[in-house]
Amino acid sequence: MKSLSKILLLSSALFAFSCTSQKKQEKAKLMYKTDNLSIIQLSNGIYQHISYLNTDSFGKVECNGMIVKDGNETVILDTPTNDKSSEELISWIKNNLHSKVNAVVATHFHDDCLGGLKEFDKNNIPSYANNKTIELAKQTGANVPGHGFNDTMTLNAGKHKIILKYFGEGHTKDNVVAYVPDEKAMFGGCLIKEVDATKGYLGDANVQAWSPTVEKVKAQYPDVKIVMPGHGEIGGQELLDYTIKLFKN
Repeated sequence: MKSLSKILLLSSALFAFSCTSQKKQEKAKLMYKTDNLSIIQLSNGIYQHISYLNTDSFGKVECNGMIVKDGNETVILDTPTNDKSSEELISWIKNNLHSKVNAVVATHFHDDCLGGLKEFDKNNIPSYANNKTIELAKQTGANVPGHGFNDTMTLNAGKHKIILKYFGEGHTKDNVVAYVPDEKAMFGGCLIKEVDATKGYLGDANVQAWSPTVEKVKAQYPDVKIVMPGHGEIGGQELLDYTIKLFKN
């Protein structure tokens, strides 16, 4: 009887997990795809954009960004990796979402965050970043966002507030996290890892600070439901837990 109970319990758990996974897949809807760019709708107001970066160490890498939309307004978190992909993204938002882009935010100074910034400048779209990001972008010869902030800043896309906050060092000295409270959605950027990811590129990282920084993020947003990492699969709070564990001393 005990064995039968265990089997039934396990079957029930697997069924529940399968249903949860299926619901997540049903919610995610591919809206656009070319060789340069994919756009996936995750909820009424949250979209994922995926572009590609060719690297020496990791090959062709998929890079995530987020679109926050309400009414005819959007805010973009991280540019696509190049101007061509950015041109596609801006055009798609204009023609398919019938929205204007209020702002674009670079969550740190690497090319997977601001590689396509010139196209946003060309379209007179204001760009924002942590002042540390602006300083590092200037030092490295990267594209430089137009407006800076220190620890926190709030942008708006219609009724949606997008809270930008610096919690500390991790993937880089300047990495910030974006949170959309009414969607319970977080764009963690490269500070947050997908489940089962490796540590990845550590050339600009503070490995010792990484876990404590993500612990602060988790404590700040205990109700988060959607967590988007800089690369890889979207999930929930398990991505925060995995990242903390991955870099734990």
